[in-house]
Amino acid sequence: MATMKIKKGDLVKVIAGKDKDKEGKVIAVNMKKNTVLVEGVNMVTKHSKPSMANQQGGIVHQEGPIDISNVMYVHKGKATRIGFKMDGDKKVRFAKSTGDVID
Repeated sequence: MATMKIKKGDLVKVIAGKDKDKEGKVIAVNMKKNTVLVEGVNMVTKHSKPSMANQQGGIVHQEGPIDISNVMYVHKGKATRIGFKMDGDKKVRFAKSTGDVID
């Protein structure tokens, strides 16, 4: 299985869609569907019934999934592509614009 270039906790910028140019932190990554959940982006309205966990019920606003191709990693305030390289015997991500190792 291929490694994802975007990981949970990364700061990303939306490059396409209704929320274009918004930035946020990645909450979750779905590798099977190639989607990400970004904080404060693609907000959807969900109607929930009252339950034991949510006594009140009602309308809940939450993030919806975005295709991973519509987000770009933000490095030093700029959106950049990500590549992989070997750092000794460890595979690391690096920013293609600067060549800096991300993690």
